[in-house]
Amino acid sequence: MTVPAPIAELLAAARRAQRAGDVAGMARLVETALAAHPTDFDAGLMRAEAAVHEGRYADARAALAGLEPAAWDDPRRLLRLAEFHSHMGRPIEAERCCARAVALSPNDTRALYDLAAASIALGRLDAAEALFDRVIADRSDDWDAWANRSTLRRATVERNHVAALETALAESGGDAEARIALGHALAKELEDLGRYDAAFAHLKDAAAARRARLSYRVADDAATMEAIAAAFPADLLRDAPPPSSEPGPIFVLGLPRSGTTLVDRILSSHSRVTSLGEIQDFALALIAQARGARDKGDLIRRSAAMDHAALGRAYRARTAGRTPDAPFAIDKTPLNFLYIGLIALALPEARIVHVRRGAMDGCFAMFKTLFRMGYPFSYDLHDLAAYRITYERLMAHWRAALPGRMIEIDYEALIADQAGESRRLIEGCGVEWEEACLAFHANPAPVATASAAQVRMPIHDRSVGLWRRYEQGLAPLAVALSAAGIALDHRA
Repeated sequence: MTVPAPIAELLAAARRAQRAGDVAGMARLVETALAAHPTDFDAGLMRAEAAVHEGRYADARAALAGLEPAAWDDPRRLLRLAEFHSHMGRPIEAERCCARAVALSPNDTRALYDLAAASIALGRLDAAEALFDRVIADRSDDWDAWANRSTLRRATVERNHVAALETALAESGGDAEARIALGHALAKELEDLGRYDAAFAHLKDAAAARRARLSYRVADDAATMEAIAAAFPADLLRDAPPPSSEPGPIFVLGLPRSGTTLVDRILSSHSRVTSLGEIQDFALALIAQARGARDKGDLIRRSAAMDHAALGRAYRARTAGRTPDAPFAIDKTPLNFLYIGLIALALPEARIVHVRRGAMDGCFAMFKTLFRMGYPFSYDLHDLAAYRITYERLMAHWRAALPGRMIEIDYEALIADQAGESRRLIEGCGVEWEEACLAFHANPAPVATASAAQVRMPIHDRSVGLWRRYEQGLAPLAVALSAAGIALDHRA
């Protein structure tokens, strides 16, 4: 009789397989572990993780559901389940697990924090603020709680956290994480109060502290975008299948903080459209189809020559597992702008909605946002300029090589003429107009982006031209963009 390997050894081997890109091997090892240890919680979580990597979302949901009864009286396990639900874009399930964890352990600051995060995604902003208040009262050095609390509403003279934030920053002893989180929070609240010089001073220091912790070269991203344009010339894209009028995915893409979440909420307020949120399914389907690409350059070369119809089928198979409840499903991953050529080749039924924003307002909006993951170019003005310049060139390439293939929405035009631009957007996607699209702020669907609080308010124009309040501090960005021939403001 063969003695099964210890569970720890099997799971460690599964993790090594994952790191090596062998997700199928990871899944096999996890199933071997579960065959011998069917009730092991860690193995069950890894089963769900392997299923997500392979695009088997129904299997992942089933695995998590099977684990919840055994975790129901264990706050630690509940929070691990909640974290996994959050990564899968399931804030209702995450909130349920976090609420139970808080009920079991009312003073657990991690449980309180995680419940606040789930509450934000579900639009329960007052509840989230109260939870962050509790976290900060118990653990004043939870800098993320301070930063997130400041994003939940517009600060006023009567109601703000500026004095408390300044005191916490002064008492932090120069801690880098405190400088980053508290500096961003102060910049946001001081801007709300119209104290622009003080806001920029804190923002500049916080962004510099964040940038100092990153190992990043914007030249690498610029080279990648240039290589993509070279690999997908106009003569290759002329062979793309003609656009189909059949229901299908709607890609809402562009730079972060350009208005992609606003456009997503307008579209998903329609009865025939649902949002899948910011998912990685297209990139993951591409990597799987490229089969062993050595690096980014090799991936780009393989992507141009691969079977694009097969790529489309792989993407459809992955997103079908997410069980969209409408004929049209939004993939709102901003950096999918890198893949516009591939989307056109692989998915003739896809609608491609490119959201644009004036260069200075767009770059400044990124500069003042503390992203938890991704967008490392956003913390330095020179990096921002270099990235924006190369992005503009890539989008000009797609525009010339795929004339008429994209629906282009300007953030400023949408703000100025919400009804007219919303109609153009909806009709461009091939669905009939519904008045609910004008009440996007009443859309109850979860949202898990940096705009989670803003998109629950009606449209306003406070951020249009806002960069001019910081013109002196942003001068290096303006000079670099102007030298590249890029207009600083939106042109109607």
